Amino acid sequence: MPLHEPRPIRNPRKPPRLAAGDTIAVVAPSSPALTLETYEAISRTLSALGFNVVFGAHAKESLGFLAGPDKHRLQDINEAFRSPSVKAVVCIRGGYGTGRILSAIDFAALQTHPKIIIGCSDITALLCGIATEAGLVCFHGPTAQSLSDAKCPAFTAQSLLRVITDATSIGTSLLVGAGDSTSSIDVVTPGDVSGPLVGGNLVTLISLIGTRYMPSFDESILFLEDVGETPFRIDRYLTHLLSLGLLDKVRGFALGTFERCSYRPEEAHLKQSLRDVVIDRLAPLGKPILLGLPFGHTPLNATLPIGVQATLSGSRGDLIIEEPAVL
Repeated sequence: MPLHEPRPIRNPRKPPRLAAGDTIAVVAPSSPALTLETYEAISRTLSALGFNVVFGAHAKESLGFLAGPDKHRLQDINEAFRSPSVKAVVCIRGGYGTGRILSAIDFAALQTHPKIIIGCSDITALLCGIATEAGLVCFHGPTAQSLSDAKCPAFTAQSLLRVITDATSIGTSLLVGAGDSTSSIDVVTPGDVSGPLVGGNLVTLISLIGTRYMPSFDESILFLEDVGETPFRIDRYLTHLLSLGLLDKVRGFALGTFERCSYRPEEAHLKQSLRDVVIDRLAPLGKPILLGLPFGHTPLNATLPIGVQATLSGSRGDLIIEEPAVL
């Protein structure tokens, strides 16, 4: 099978906004929930937000690190995509497994029944498939499992609801409601730039290179996050992207908190930090860089609409969503 060039995401369609009483389908493209109680918590949480909740027929299955056999996970996704009554799809969690079924997903169904798709981590593969194959705005945001966690901050749910229910907002700060967490944002390289948001989980994006689901980063604000990766691994991934020339035309870099992406205290002083890696690998490109934005594998997980225009502002230390993500 030939290798594919990254595919540009230009003016993607916007799905209809989510309204009270609408149906959300909960599916598991990757790994299963951590506990059986999680499924009940998901149902309570989404119902309390005012939505009708339905689980995929196989959403509660488990097969090792997979949420059931490939054919069952695929069936649930395709049924949710094809259903005219389902207005949004929320993925239970990331983990691993989406890439195994990506080539058989019915992305064309989203042309007939456009809807909101939400997730992060390994779900980055699904989001990139939706953006490249269906040309539809999709949402890098909390999984159903993290949203239903008793410790989930109000900021995370409020950010999600604002993005998927408000068809009028313009110039919305990513940091609305984030509180003191904004003090940790590091303006590595100053400057203000605008462009469409593209990105997701760094490791998952690397796994898409050469496939038809890899989006182009050209002229975009590239947002990246990860968890549990040491700085030398982050260096390896960024170096790979640099070697392929995939970062040459990026307008700016919006980087998350990169939870647990550090060395143990006793060895940290001997090795490069994540910030050191970012400066060494990305700063020479001369583009604005913000590090520590609240999204990804972190309790404060803002929702980022892929394909929507945004402004990365070094002067404000913020990422501003410039247009509504829904109709």
